[in-house]
Amino acid sequence: MMRSLFSGVAGLKTHQTKMDVIGNNIANVNTVGYKSAQVTFQDLLYQTTQAATGANEATGRAGINAKQIGLGVTNGTIYSNITAGGSTETTGNPFDIMINGNSFFIVTDGSNQFYTRAGAFTVDAKGTLAMTANGYPVMGYRTTTNTAGEIVIDTSSLQTLPINSEDNQTSPADATSKAYFTGILDENSDALSTDNGQSVNVQIYDNEGYTYTVKYKILPAKDTNGDTIKGSYNMTISDIVDSEGDTIFRAQDTANNETDAAYATAKETYFTQLLTSTDADGNSEQAAIDSPVVVTFDNSNGKVSGPYISGQTDVTNSSSGAGFTLNINALATGTGSNGVTGVDLTQLKSKGIAAFTKEIETDISTVKNVDNKGTSTINGSNGGLKTTAGAGWRVGTLSAISIGKDGKVTGSYTNGQTALLGQIATATFSNASGLQKEGENLYSATQNSGDANINTVDANGGSFTTGALEMSNVDLSSEFTSMITTQRGFQANSRIITVSDTLLEELINLKR
Repeated sequence: MMRSLFSGVAGLKTHQTKMDVIGNNIANVNTVGYKSAQVTFQDLLYQTTQAATGANEATGRAGINAKQIGLGVTNGTIYSNITAGGSTETTGNPFDIMINGNSFFIVTDGSNQFYTRAGAFTVDAKGTLAMTANGYPVMGYRTTTNTAGEIVIDTSSLQTLPINSEDNQTSPADATSKAYFTGILDENSDALSTDNGQSVNVQIYDNEGYTYTVKYKILPAKDTNGDTIKGSYNMTISDIVDSEGDTIFRAQDTANNETDAAYATAKETYFTQLLTSTDADGNSEQAAIDSPVVVTFDNSNGKVSGPYISGQTDVTNSSSGAGFTLNINALATGTGSNGVTGVDLTQLKSKGIAAFTKEIETDISTVKNVDNKGTSTINGSNGGLKTTAGAGWRVGTLSAISIGKDGKVTGSYTNGQTALLGQIATATFSNASGLQKEGENLYSATQNSGDANINTVDANGGSFTTGALEMSNVDLSSEFTSMITTQRGFQANSRIITVSDTLLEELINLKR
């Protein structure tokens, strides 16, 4: 039987395999994250009819090459063009993620790990990030609390990511811990000449997120003769009311069975109890109502001093006017500097109001006592003087989830807070082309791919693009060109078979 027949058959089979690969590439031209495959051929076995010989110096004959007849063709390799990126398709879906770089997403079926470039994800009923097509959860790192009380990523173990779970649906409230006063306190202000004094309000939050308004009043200080002390003022908390405008001390009166007639006296007594000091033996003692804490701003040396101020410290932007004094009457204070005192509302616990757990640090260092044409502009606000730190906030509900370029998942809440919810992990391989395709846009590791190097995407030199998907890297122009050459190769091999058959027919006809 003629060898060319078998060579032709081998050629047909090999070209058919290549056409199968081309057909699969074209079929997946719009498959998310698909990597095109390519086929290479290699020649098959050879029949050696004469071995090669070397040159013979004795006879002067040159060497003779071997005489070999090939027996056809076979597939050399079928490999994926896995390192070539596909084009970008913008979807606008926040859970659609495209990898920039050579990393792979890590997913699991519950027992095995798989790897994929298809970042079409969704959140299931339990809030877990998973593949849209098959529901395989995406793997990553969850969060933990470090020794400083900060929420950080825990990279010690790879886990699924329940980013939209019940635990993440709310953001806890935080009590106000800072407040500040700014503006001008003009001694010629009409408000300072009345019994009600200059009113200043500060909104605060308790540790349960409820809103309260601390009402202050400022009046000129007077000496023992009842004469006004120029440049000296008493600042007093006149009331604290809830979000409905009711004073929080009404509950205290009810608990103590006090009458409304005794309310004013009870409130003043309570504020007196807020003011504490320490005697020479280190024992806490109550200060009398007529002994207000005096915090003095001395512009001659730029210092602030007072019984609850640790030593003397520099004052920036302190009140102008030499010797300007602001008496904080019935206002408990802790150690501070630069005109910072404190309002200790935590003592309300002893009055049956346990919602205040933090002392409110109050900054009055920028209040100025200058002429402003009879208008005082002093005002108060919760939070720090230059930032919103310490302002406090109410309970919030999860309103949005976003994924950063580094894979960190962040939740945004209706109270203006954000929280770190986890981080998507990725894997790289020393030989990504050695991965085994498992269907459903999945790959598994093999001995030739090497073990997965698991880390964050930025650690592997890549990044994420959200709201976009990586499309197939199939090049239709190349595929159609390969289809033409494959078709011609198949046709040519079929001609080998027909011609060889004709030769056999002639051989058989010799008998006639």
